[in-house]
Amino acid sequence: MNLGLLLLRLLLAALLFGHGTQKLFGWFGGAGRAGTAAVFEQWGFVPGRRMVLVAALAELAGAASVAAGLLTPGGCAVVVGTMTVAATATAPNGFWAQKGGCEVPFWYGAVAVVLAFTGPGAWSLDHALGLDRLDGYGWGFAAPALGLAIAVVPLTARSRVLRARTTTTHSTTR
Repeated sequence: MNLGLLLLRLLLAALLFGHGTQKLFGWFGGAGRAGTAAVFEQWGFVPGRRMVLVAALAELAGAASVAAGLLTPGGCAVVVGTMTVAATATAPNGFWAQKGGCEVPFWYGAVAVVLAFTGPGAWSLDHALGLDRLDGYGWGFAAPALGLAIAVVPLTARSRVLRARTTTTHSTTR
C-alpha cells in the first residue's frame, strides 16, 4: 500500500508540476505566462498575468506538498481549490478533455481528495515527522472543503467579470 500511495503522489505531483511550468515558462508545450494570460482573460480571470502566476504557484505548491507527503491535507486542499477553478472554466465544453472539457482538472482534484482521505502513507515526510495524525476521515472531508472555500474567491471575481461583460454586450447591442 505504501508503494502505491508513493506512486500516486509522485504521478499527481509530476502532472501538476508540468501544468504549473507550462503556465509559467512555456515548458512541455505550454503557452507561457503571456499566452496563458490571454486564455485566462477570455475565461474571465483578470488580470490574466497575475492570475496565471497565482494558478501556477498553487499548482507547484500543491505538487511539492503531495510529492513530499508533507502537510498533505493542506497540499490536497490547494490542489482541490486550484482544480475546481480550472474545471469551472472548462466545464462549458463538457466533461471530456478532447473537447476542451473539465476531465483533467476534475481527475487531478479527485486524486487529491483520495489522498486527503488515505494520507500519504509511511513513505512520506508526514510519517517521518510524526504528523500521521493528519490522516483520516476528518482531513478527508476538511481538505476538499477548504479547497472549495479557497476556490470561491477567484470564482466570485470571475463571475463579476463575466456579468459585466454580458451587461456591456447587451447594452451595446440595443
